[in-house]
Amino acid sequence: MTTPRLFLLLAAFVSLTVPAMAQSVAEQKVRSNNDELIAIAEKVPNNEVLMQKVRPVLEKNMSFPAMTRRAIGPGWKTFTPDQQKKAISLFTDLIIRRYAGRYTIGERPEVTYKAAATPAPGRAEVPTVVLYKGSKYEVIYRLEQSEDWRITDVVVEGVSFVGNYRSQFDAQFQKGGANAVLAALTNAVNNP
Repeated sequence: MTTPRLFLLLAAFVSLTVPAMAQSVAEQKVRSNNDELIAIAEKVPNNEVLMQKVRPVLEKNMSFPAMTRRAIGPGWKTFTPDQQKKAISLFTDLIIRRYAGRYTIGERPEVTYKAAATPAPGRAEVPTVVLYKGSKYEVIYRLEQSEDWRITDVVVEGVSFVGNYRSQFDAQFQKGGANAVLAALTNAVNNP
């Protein structure tokens, strides 16, 4: 076989295996995240303790800065660095509080994983079906790769967490800029 043909064959092989590897790594990230969260949830007495225990797992596996930036949208560029830091902290608290608040102690979700997809280089989507409290939910985890794969959005029954908050924050931003968004975030965290 000539060198150009060998090179083309190798290039074709690599172009097929890289997306497949990305899919499996992204899927493994979601699986380990969910397994860790479920294991923690089975051992805690209440949702307050659950919030404390799941925080490090979610912070390790989710990109809260990317999620916050997208949820706030174009207005993000007008936030000062201190306002951005505060927004990320509040949005992180909000997501963790919402996660823990929706979980019922003693109810174990069953998660079925479907084939992951790579819609673009450095991006992956891991579709799942979650059976929880007798109801079935289609959940898609969207991930991006920087140093590591991180979850950047969760889509439940076609509704994106990030997109849902974006519409809320857009309205707040139009009313009063960064301060209005931060006030809305503070209110959402303090009044679940």
